[in-house]
Amino acid sequence: MNRPPVVSAEEWQTALQQQVAKEKALTRALDALAAKRRRLPMVEMGRGYVFEGPEGKASLPDLFDGRRQLVVYHFMLEPGTEDPCSGCSSLTDNVGNLAHLRARDTNFVLVSRAPLSELQPFKERMGWTVPWYSTYGGPDFNGDCGANPGFGLSVFLRDGDDVFRTYYTTSRGVDRLRLDFNLLDLTPYGRQETWEDSPAGWPQTPAYEWWRLHDEYDD
Repeated sequence: MNRPPVVSAEEWQTALQQQVAKEKALTRALDALAAKRRRLPMVEMGRGYVFEGPEGKASLPDLFDGRRQLVVYHFMLEPGTEDPCSGCSSLTDNVGNLAHLRARDTNFVLVSRAPLSELQPFKERMGWTVPWYSTYGGPDFNGDCGANPGFGLSVFLRDGDDVFRTYYTTSRGVDRLRLDFNLLDLTPYGRQETWEDSPAGWPQTPAYEWWRLHDEYDD
């Protein structure tokens, strides 16, 4: 099995300190980017969006659940889909207890185009508790937010009944939400996908090939 070289404790400590110094510099750079993100302008959202959740119809302001900020994950699930997106599903697996977000006046929800009758059984199968809303039959909220036809992450700010969109990202931009990816990035073999820059002989498979719903893995 290919593996990292074995060195003395002193050599390992020196190499580790050099790596951590670079990581701390990157963390400070990310902090600076976050500061700029907090200063982005925003755009007002329309008032005509209609969502359906377990408790019935809801407006966009309703999704805040009385809070000031809202993070929406646009879950890629179209009407009649028989094979739900494993990437969106594994991201949702990584969403923890929302009490910590809500303590900072922020709510988190999933939104999909599929009807609620298709969302609810899958949510129960996966054991998720995060609120999940359908836009089926209503205005194209996901498309208007840029998540058309894929996935994405939108952030909103509410002032009374007025809702403003402040941020959007997709693709690698949502990796920060996934604890499994962030933990794998700390390991010697990483995510073990072919796009990664790893030493020759490291175990790798094509991206997405290993992704499954969590109840479809062998162990």
